[in-house]
Amino acid sequence: MTAAYGHGDRWVIERDSEDYPSCVRELSDAPQRIYGRGDPTLLGRPALAIIGSRVATPYGIAASQMAARFAVEADVLVVSGGAIGCDQAGGLESLERGGKHVIVLGCGADVVYPRASAALFERTLAAGGAIISLDPWGTEPRRWAFPRRNRVIAALSLATFIGEAGLPSGTFSTAETALELGREVLAVPGSIFSAQSRGTNYLISEGACCIADEASLDVAISRIFGTLRRTAAHTGAVPTRDPAERAVLEALTASPLRSEDIARVAKLDTFSGLQLIGSLVVKGLVVQLPDGRYGASETTLHAQTSFGHNVSNQTKR
Repeated sequence: MTAAYGHGDRWVIERDSEDYPSCVRELSDAPQRIYGRGDPTLLGRPALAIIGSRVATPYGIAASQMAARFAVEADVLVVSGGAIGCDQAGGLESLERGGKHVIVLGCGADVVYPRASAALFERTLAAGGAIISLDPWGTEPRRWAFPRRNRVIAALSLATFIGEAGLPSGTFSTAETALELGREVLAVPGSIFSAQSRGTNYLISEGACCIADEASLDVAISRIFGTLRRTAAHTGAVPTRDPAERAVLEALTASPLRSEDIARVAKLDTFSGLQLIGSLVVKGLVVQLPDGRYGASETTLHAQTSFGHNVSNQTKR
């Protein structure tokens, strides 16, 4: 057992133990104990934290998935808070890609919170990852515990990636700690009209590294972790060849729109516009958001990103 002491699949590392992660020891308020399940040796590996909004849009989800994919391809561990939204998207994608995932909780390491992340917790442990906490076994979640949890997420990671965040946002405490420790904050910009991107846009205006596309993320990970990704060739496929559909998908990639605005983009009357929207929804290329607007789905966003990456490379050649 690498940890100071343990029982079954549980372990505890004391702050004065040689097994205590040196990166966490850098915190001015480093926790006395780290409680965990899974593989404790992961706490010393190079890691990228992937966090963000709990009510993430498809844009935020796709950005977090992209970051996780890049991390795994660079042999970098993914750390998250295990919350629904960006955290869960990054964690699940890292597991899908064959990577390792560490979850830091604001409750006991044996408590599943939120319940909606139960499958993520199970898969993380099954894949050889870890779930850790600063609190004793059985501790229920408490609001004040999460900023403290966020500090450990930042400490475990050489950089913190924020896929999407509004204002105010719990991600700010993680970002502040990262900067306090001399680590980098990577933020994805969003539409100035999107409430879900106000937080990330603000962080960028305050000096966070702007992740404007795949290339900028690639450069950031290579620079921070000193490693190159194992990449698969992009197909450059786009979701559709229909001109009206492509025009709508390009517009929705930039910002969600209401049905009447989509009809104008496609140069269709209201009824025909609704038919087009219905067709795109059925194909899984468009989703309706809680506020009634329509946005590009994760499938569309990933395809558009790959296409743009290829165009950029062709232009450089």
